[in-house]
Amino acid sequence: MTQENKPHLYVCPSPALLHLYDVKSSIMVIIDVLRATSTICTALYHGAEQVIPVASVGECIQTGKQLQAITAGERDGIIAPGLQHGNSPFEYPESFIRGRTLVLTTTNGTRLLDMASEAKEIITGSFPNYTAVCEYLLNQHLPVILGCAAWKDRINLEDMLFAGAVVNQVKESFYINCDSALMAETLYLGAKNDLYAAIQQASHFHRLAKHGLEDDIKYCLTIDIAPSLPILKGKALVNGNEIC
Repeated sequence: MTQENKPHLYVCPSPALLHLYDVKSSIMVIIDVLRATSTICTALYHGAEQVIPVASVGECIQTGKQLQAITAGERDGIIAPGLQHGNSPFEYPESFIRGRTLVLTTTNGTRLLDMASEAKEIITGSFPNYTAVCEYLLNQHLPVILGCAAWKDRINLEDMLFAGAVVNQVKESFYINCDSALMAETLYLGAKNDLYAAIQQASHFHRLAKHGLEDDIKYCLTIDIAPSLPILKGKALVNGNEIC
């Protein structure tokens, strides 16, 4: 297969730039490392029946009541008023989440999920399910957009690092003519030997650290600790490893 005949892969570094990409024909990988997509893959790995992402706190509360589900989420790194739980992966052990539905809203990640609703397919990715994401993309032979949730539309370090890790792993199977993909891979290659040290430069590290969430950050940077494959079916994310 020639380079031009391979499926395209792009990195969209901010939701504000999503309109520049052909979402409808692509697999969209939603990336919100700290912490939405890390928490989603953890909940599903620990046996959640489904995770329903919603854009607003009000919708989260309403949907939770309708489904008798767990309502969870954050705004600016802390539990949003009116919700039962936050956005820490440690809140969703198997003993708590197995067989249950989680309705989740976050500052950045669930917003991007909503924005990308027209994509051919939507999955979510973070370091805890890194290999599952890469293997899935390699097996589909479809165009890919790695969509970084960023921070209120501002490009962030942690999501670009994960995008770069994926680019580095799958690039031989894709046609990549995308400067932001090259930038992401360069960032990752410079940081891969100590992701936690690299992330301490990030603005969101400081937002979370001031709330004592360093253990959350370390978890979210741990490769393959929660190797589920969250894939959007209808309005819910389910574990693709259990349906493929």
